[in-house]
Parts: sequence; C-alpha cells; structure tokens
Amino acid sequence: MPNFISEDNIEQAMVQRLQHLCGYDAMNCYTADPDDTNDGSGRTDKREVILRDRLKGSAVALNPGFPESAIDDAIKQLCDKRQALAPIAANRELDSLIRDGVRVEFRDEQGRNRKERVKVIDFSNPASPHNQFLAVTQLWIQSIGATAKAGYRRPDILLYVNGLPLVFIELKNSNVKLRTAYEDNLTHYKADIPQLFLTNALCVLSNGIETRVGSMSAEWEHFFPWLRPDDEKEKVNREQIREEGTSAERFLAGLCPKEKLLDYVENFILYHKETQKIIAQNHQFIGVNKGFDRFLRREELGGKLGVFWHTQGSGKSFSMIFYARKIFRKCAGNYSFVVVTDREDLDGQIYRNFLNTGTVRKADAAQPKDSAEMRKFLGQNKRLVFTLIHKFRWPKGQKYPLLSDRDDIIVIVDEAHRTQYKSLAENMRAGLPKAQYLAFTGTPLLGRVRKTNPDNIIVGWLCESQ
Repeated sequence: MPNFISEDNIEQAMVQRLQHLCGYDAMNCYTADPDDTNDGSGRTDKREVILRDRLKGSAVALNPGFPESAIDDAIKQLCDKRQALAPIAANRELDSLIRDGVRVEFRDEQGRNRKERVKVIDFSNPASPHNQFLAVTQLWIQSIGATAKAGYRRPDILLYVNGLPLVFIELKNSNVKLRTAYEDNLTHYKADIPQLFLTNALCVLSNGIETRVGSMSAEWEHFFPWLRPDDEKEKVNREQIREEGTSAERFLAGLCPKEKLLDYVENFILYHKETQKIIAQNHQFIGVNKGFDRFLRREELGGKLGVFWHTQGSGKSFSMIFYARKIFRKCAGNYSFVVVTDREDLDGQIYRNFLNTGTVRKADAAQPKDSAEMRKFLGQNKRLVFTLIHKFRWPKGQKYPLLSDRDDIIVIVDEAHRTQYKSLAENMRAGLPKAQYLAFTGTPLLGRVRKTNPDNIIVGWLCESQ
C-alpha cells in the first residue's frame, strides 16, 4: 500500500514545484475569518474571483497606447458575471475573450475612432514579463449560487495568469477515493461559486496517488490521467506511480510549465454544439504538438508529415480538429485541409465534428460529389474539403488530372491502413502533387511488415519513411 500523504503535504509540494520548476509566484490567501478582505488578493468583495489589479497591470503593459478607458472597458466585460447565460455558454464566451482579446472602441490622440481588441495574455511569448503566473492557495470565495449549500467555499489551489483563474485544483488525502473530490467538492463548488468557473480552462483532482484532469462540464467518467509529461512512448509504471505518489508531479511537469499551459489554453480547448466543453487528453496534446512541429518542417520533410496512430475511441477526429485549428491560428497563410476517409459514416462524422466545434463555418467547408467538384472547391480556397477516397477513381490507363498544384493544402487521410496502399492513393497524389500529407490510423501494421522506420517514430506518431 502507498504511504499516507495528507492533502496539506500535496498542496505544499505542488506549490513548491510550481515556484521552483515552473517559475510561478505563490500566494496563500487563508484567513481565519472568511469575511476578512485582508487576504493579500487585493479584492474588496469576496464574491470576486478575478484579481483586477493584476489583470489591469498586465492589460496596460500588453496594450501600449490604449487609453485607460479602453482597458477599463475590457476589464468590465471580463468581470461580468453573465448570470443570464448557461455556465457552458458563459465559459465559452470568456474563453474567446481570453484567447482573442476583448473588443473595445475608443478615440485615439488624433481624434480617430478605433475598434481594437485588448489583449489580456501574451500567448506568443509565454515567458513575457507581462504574463504573471500565480499559484493561489486557500482563497475564500463567497457563494452566489441560488441553491448554495455554504456561504463560502475555499478551493485548495487556483492557478492564475494575469489575474484570471484558469486552473482549479482540488486535493484529498491519499486514503480518500479521488471520486470524492469530484462529487463532494467540484460539483458543489460549481453550484455555489459558479463565478470561479467562468474563466476556467481545466479542473484537476488529486490525492497524490492518482491525479485526473477534466473540463468544467465533464462527468467524472471523462476525467483522465496525465502521466506522460513529454514522451508518449515512455513506458509508464502505474503501480510505481501509485506507490511513490508521483501522479501530481507528472501532471505538473506535463501541463503547468508556462509555455505548455498557454499552448493548452490557446489551442487545445473546444466547445461542441454549445453544450459540451472538450479539452485535449495527454496523448492528444503530445501527439498534435509533435505533428505541428513536423508541419513547420514540411519543406525539409518533402510534404510527408507522418502517420498519427490512434487507438479506437481515443478521440481521433478531435485530434484532427486540434491539429487544424493550431495551424490556422499559429501559421500565416491561406491553408486548405482535405480530409479523406473511405466510409460515408466516417466522412459525415468528421465533417459534423468540424462544424459543431466551430472550427469551420459551413460556407467554408465542402463535400464534393466528384473530382471535378473537388477541383472547383480547391480553386475557391475552401478551408475544409471532406471527401471519400473512392472519389479519386479514374479509368485505368488514363492519366489522373491535376486538381491543384498549391503547396498549402494539407491532406489528412483517415484510416490510412485501409486506403494508403491502394492505387487510389496514387491518383490522389497525382491530383495534389504539392500537398502536405498526414495519415491517421489505428492499425500501424500491414500484414507482418511494419511500414515505418523505427528511427522516425516520435510521440504519438509513426512516421512514414517511404
């Protein structure tokens, strides 16, 4: 049996790691009297969770030349409780403001009317001195929930960036089942202090021997471990992790360094049909980032971006979405994605997931009925084209026509083990000769022969050497 670890010890160890290994500041806000506002947070109202002074300081620094009135307007929008909205809708709205900036309007020094966005986090430079990372412990928050069961709640650890609480961490003694942190704490906190979850990116539950991560809308069954900090090929000894109580350390190393946390907040959060928040799991975060790094090296790789291996039911279509969204957001250019499957049900499912997560508007997506229509859509610079491999059929012996010679087309081939070895793939490559090619599969073996070079295997990926 693992040795007993108290939640106080887990809290102290996590905060020390955040300070010494990740460069966070730390602030213990505990007061014996929950009403006491002299807790170091700078708040004058215990119902507030955003640290306004810190938020304003960062916003002023990140937006030089903006008048104070514009900064104040942005802060007001961010601090609005949005009580008329459903929690998931409010969270999505704030997620957009945090990622893309807050729209404001003002007159500049020349008297011109300007419409701008106030940036509140510098995602392009996580180490910027204008990004303040703060681990706050034992912060009393006054309940505002209509059916609150307690007047105040006190989360164990909150991770703030520029005064915004982005990560909620609830801890338990190691001899307490982790599910208790979800059922007895997180569930009640969401009901009693919903204002804390307006800006929340992710929730973390830990008793030392087990640590799980989930979104604010996730059921317990959808909270997942985060055991591999950097390398998905790492062989994880789960029993040893339990015995040594190192699960929290692995989560901190995998997701809490400044550049990793901001990358996650910026690129790995989705909202599906306005009702469900989806955040990347450990394998998706590592795998998509490895794939993104290969995309940045696409000229060197000759357009062969690799093969992403996924087990069944592990969120393959959402990995595609995270990958496409990151390229759209982080890479300048006019990219088009062609998603190729070999079954109509897969084609429809992936198409709907791209639409339902807002990754692409219906006007910018297309499902061509044949090669001629595909050529037309690619000429129109559609952002997403979804098609079946069978639509690359062509009379035997005849040269397949050129669909596009653009080099900013990324072809994602789903279930590559069923399609890539067929002659249809030759037509696809003939029609899109300068495209970049990426394959997703759940079957990296073809018969008894592995079609990969072991030297090219990277995290989450089996990279084609041919």
